[in-house]
Order: sequence, then C-alpha cells, then structure tokens
Amino acid sequence: MTLPISIRPLTHRLLPALAALTLAASCRIAQPTVQPAAATMPAAFPATAATTDSSSVASQPWRQFFGDKNLVGLIDTALQANPDLRTAIQRIEIARATLQVQRGALLPTVSGVASAGVEKFGDYTLNGIGNYDTNLSPNIEGRQRIPNPTPDFFLGLRSSWEIDLWGKLRQRRQAAYLRVLASEKGRHLVETSLVAEVARLYFNLLGLDNELAVLTKNQRLQERALDIVRVQKQAGRANELAVQQFTAQLLRTRSLEAETQQRIAASENALNRLLGRYPRHIARGLPILQQPLPTQVQAGLPASMLLRRPDVQQAELELVAARADVAAARAAFLPSLTLTPFVGVNAYRASVLFNTPGSLAYGLLSGLSAPLLNRNGLKADLRRSAAEQQIAYNDYQKAVQTGFEEVSTSLRGIGNYQRMFELQQQEVAALNKAVSVSDDLYKANYASYLEVVTAQRSVLEAELNLTQTRRQQFLLLIDLYRGLGGGWTPAASAE
Repeated sequence: MTLPISIRPLTHRLLPALAALTLAASCRIAQPTVQPAAATMPAAFPATAATTDSSSVASQPWRQFFGDKNLVGLIDTALQANPDLRTAIQRIEIARATLQVQRGALLPTVSGVASAGVEKFGDYTLNGIGNYDTNLSPNIEGRQRIPNPTPDFFLGLRSSWEIDLWGKLRQRRQAAYLRVLASEKGRHLVETSLVAEVARLYFNLLGLDNELAVLTKNQRLQERALDIVRVQKQAGRANELAVQQFTAQLLRTRSLEAETQQRIAASENALNRLLGRYPRHIARGLPILQQPLPTQVQAGLPASMLLRRPDVQQAELELVAARADVAAARAAFLPSLTLTPFVGVNAYRASVLFNTPGSLAYGLLSGLSAPLLNRNGLKADLRRSAAEQQIAYNDYQKAVQTGFEEVSTSLRGIGNYQRMFELQQQEVAALNKAVSVSDDLYKANYASYLEVVTAQRSVLEAELNLTQTRRQQFLLLIDLYRGLGGGWTPAASAE
C-alpha cells in the first residue's frame, strides 16, 4: 500500500531531470571541420621575379587588348549569342530563385483558409456524451444546439513562423546569397573562356591562311622546277628519276594544300558555332605575320591575379557558402521554436458563421521541438556538408595553383617563342637564298636535282614552322590574358 505513495514523488523528480538530459543530448553537435594548411603562394611569378607593379595586361578591356577590328566584332557577336553564356546567365537566375526561397524562410507564412467538414461522434465517446449533455442544458437553445453529425466551418487566416534562434535559417540564406555571387563569377568564367577561345580560333585561322599562302607559293616554285627538269630530261641532262622526285614533291605540297583547306573550313565552322550561328565565311584582318605583338607584357603580382580570375573568385565564394551550409547543418541539431497563430470565424452552423463577435476565433500555439531519436538524417546532412566544404576548399586551392601555373607557363613561353621566331626568320631567309642558289647551280650543272629538292623541301618546312611559331606567340599571349583574369565585363550586383 505504501509503494505507490513512495514512487510518485520520485517520478515527479525524475521526469524533469530525464527531459533535461534528453534535451541536452539532442543539442550535442559535431565540432567544426578543421581545414588543412595550404601551401603558400609565391610573391612573384618566376619569369618576373623583380616585378613590383601590381598592374597587368588583364586590366585592359578585351576591346582594347585585341587591336584587330574583325576579331573584336567576332567576340562581340559571341558574347551576344553564345549558348554556353546564355546558359550561365540562366544559372544565375536559378541561384537567385534559391536565394528568394531562403529569404522567405525567415518570414512567417500566412495562408487564407476556407474549410468545411463534418464528424459523427460515437455515443460512448467523450465528445458524444458531452455534446448530448450540452444540448440538454437550459442555457442552450435554438442555433446553439450542437447537431449530430457535427459540421465544422472555418474561414480565416493561419500562419506558421519558425523563430531562427540559432541562426540556421540565416546561414542558409547566406549560403544561397554567396552562390548567387558564385554563379555570377561563373558567368564571368564562361565569358573569359569564350573571349579566349574566339581569339584562339581567329588566330588559328590567320595561321592556316598563311600556311595556305606558303604552300601556294612553294607549289609555284616546284611546278617551275618540274618544268625545268622535264626540259632537261628531253635534252639528255636529267633522267626519269629526277622527274619523279620533283613530281612527288609537288604532289605532296598539293596534298598539304588540300589538308590545310579542310582545316580552315573546320576552324571557320567551330568559330561560327561559338558565335551562335551556322557556318559562313569569317572575315579576317591583317595576315598573321603582320599582326602586331606587344613589345612588353606586364604580368603584375600573383595577388592581383586572385582578384581578377573568375574561377578563383567563384571557388572562394563556393568555399564560404559551404561553410555556411555546415553551420546550418550543425544548428539543425538544436531545438527550434515555431509559432502557429490563427484568426477567423468558426462555427458548426453555416447560418451563424458570420455572426461576429460570437463566431470569432483566434489562437496562438508555440512549440519548442528538438530531434531526440533517429537523428541519422541530420548526421548524414552534416557529414555531407562537411565533405562538400572540404571539396570546395580543395577546388579553391586547385584554382589558385592552376592560375599560377598557367601564367608562369605563358610568361616563359612568350619569351622563348619570341627567340624562336627571330631565329626562324633568319633560317627562312637563309633557305630562300639556298633555293635560289640551288636553282642557278642546277641550271649550270653544278648541283644535283636532289640538292634542289632538299632546298625546296627545307624552305617549305621552315616557312610553315615560322607560321606555327607566330601563331603560338598569339596563343600564349591569349592564354596569359585569360590566366591573369582578363576578358570579362563587370556586371551589376546580385542583390
């Protein structure tokens, strides 16, 4: 008989303590993720170790950097019609829509409600017996009597508002805003890549045009040499072997000419695709050997590269957004407070629904809830967010190192290829002289036909190599411009 009496006070003391311990257990969350130390970026590029000026060629707008009017017109067309750039713009709209959703999560939701229902309570239920006794009361008459079945009519407003006690919703909003900025940088990245690719294809076209001109010129020389050797064969000063050697060389040049024409067509088509249009002729400017190169290229400091390269800026914003995701995932373990007020008219007879203030109904419910058991979903979300944060950190480090590598390679390449171009110019001049001398010697019977063939083949290869070197100089300059973060146009704020 005394046992229940002794247990009841103990139970009343244990239940609050148990609830407090359970709530404390629900609030335990993982520690913040610690990022590994990153390698320190050098203070200067290897090719410009003595440079102290932070300005670079990337600070020039692309309209100013590219002096060829035809190229500027092509880039302008690409920026207006390229499908990839249009897709990047739509990704910004998607990010902005997500931001709008996260902003709305901080505000209360209000819904207009018009509901009607009916319910039949059993005779042996609390509501059934209570309604029966209420109808027998002398205080209840007429329209106040509760019908059976009992209708329920409500017309009014219902709201729900989660109070952001721990910053979970604000962290999600911050992550969404940062991803809007990151998507804007993604558009800049597409723009810089597009500008660079259009310029690369354009100078590749100029190079192919010059290769075609070289092949045409050498073809005329070889045709003349073939005519000469045929005449000499008829005069008994040459044999059939010499004729076949000159013929084979001419056929090889003609095959190279056909191959070059195909490469020109493929490059024009690829460039037109970037411009968002179907194949057509591409207007060119000056030949590639007459296109001017800058006498001095300023790379600036690596820190300025970080401020301009869209991929580095995008990776940095994605990293900060990932950190906000982790903070929101950690805050999800903590209790959340939700308010659910309502106001309207409520009645079990439609005829009295608008008899205010008698039918006026309002209320406010507040609840504090915290996850206690089976928190696997929250734990998995935290692990996923932490892993995505680590990925974003690695992507940022990769973007920085890639940018430094691209700029360093381009800087060294510009100097090395300039030296190559100067030497190859001298080589071409010497070989052209050798071709003229070999022709004269062959006519005077002081040189063999093999020496003439060799001289013509050597000058052809040297002139083609000279064109490729000049083209590579422009491609390296374009890579440097893109690598330093040039080629994009500032846009309006994402806010």
